[in-house]
Amino acid sequence: MKADITIPKVENVFLAAVQEWSDDFMEKVWYVYLINDSDFDLDSVMVVSKAFGTIAGEMKKTSLLRHAFMQVPSVSAVKIEMVEKSVLELNNEFMVTYFIGNTLYDKKFTFRKNMINERATEEVPILFVNGVIVR
Repeated sequence: MKADITIPKVENVFLAAVQEWSDDFMEKVWYVYLINDSDFDLDSVMVVSKAFGTIAGEMKKTSLLRHAFMQVPSVSAVKIEMVEKSVLELNNEFMVTYFIGNTLYDKKFTFRKNMINERATEEVPILFVNGVIVR
């Protein structure tokens, strides 16, 4: 039975943390984007995020956040959420699930603790701005 199950590989879909100015906070903040650099539209996209880890020897974790998108067109990006400054020193995990046609894809993307910082940026495809990418 297990031999009959094929788990498709996620390709050309990834996350990027991009720093942008926020008028609400009057400073630059990090936003996470879902990037679809594939030739296919992603349907029924669900993103579940959480942060967890240890700060000063104490285990910390955040609530689960859920985001849904009916469709993410090919070669496009959607903003998922802002990453609050205090959780940058935690592991930030995003579980992304979507359909291409009738095939279900899912992948866990993790920004490791302190990974989101200005020194770790590179140009993000589609957005053409600097950001931290996880594939």
